[in-house]
Amino acid sequence: MPRAKVQRKSTAIDMTAMCDVSFLLLTFFILTATARQPDPLEVTIPSSTYKLKVPDLDMGILSIGKGKVFYEIIGKDIKMSTLDKMGEKYSIKFTPEERERFGVIGAFGVPIGNLKEFIAMDGEKRTAFQKVAGGIPADSTNNQLAEWILQSRTAVAELHSTQMRVSIKGDAQEEYPAVKKIVDILQKQKINKFSLITSAEGGAE
Repeated sequence: MPRAKVQRKSTAIDMTAMCDVSFLLLTFFILTATARQPDPLEVTIPSSTYKLKVPDLDMGILSIGKGKVFYEIIGKDIKMSTLDKMGEKYSIKFTPEERERFGVIGAFGVPIGNLKEFIAMDGEKRTAFQKVAGGIPADSTNNQLAEWILQSRTAVAELHSTQMRVSIKGDAQEEYPAVKKIVDILQKQKINKFSLITSAEGGAE
């Protein structure tokens, strides 16, 4: 009796569901991702063999270079709360729109008197403006940097019930007195533990 021959058919896989899921995930990541803000100050950080990841919450980063100091506050809610406190300190009223815009700004280095003008600018104008602004004043007679650090620490304590960590990102060629002045500001606020941001030996961040 002849053997029945089974007809072979190609297997068809419906990829519609997988494509839908892929595009949903892609859309989600695009909408929730935040663009990395360009650094307003070009800093060549020193190298180190010690590796420790910088936390991405409750953090303040001081960038020092060319005699200027820039400050970056990590966390939108912390930034907005700090701005409110600085407005009260210096009698400057910030609108809800200005608060929202400041909440997504990265590092900044302008005097408090120019902050409203700085916030109103777009990204490219901000970068150009900061290059000639001279950084945040840290003189003994006008120490706005110390006030920014103090108010951001207060905001972290109030909103997240923890202590703010501080990191210093200093240029490898920066003069020692400029760095010491920042360390003195931290020590006056009893901040004796802070991190120094470096690059890994061999050039890897």
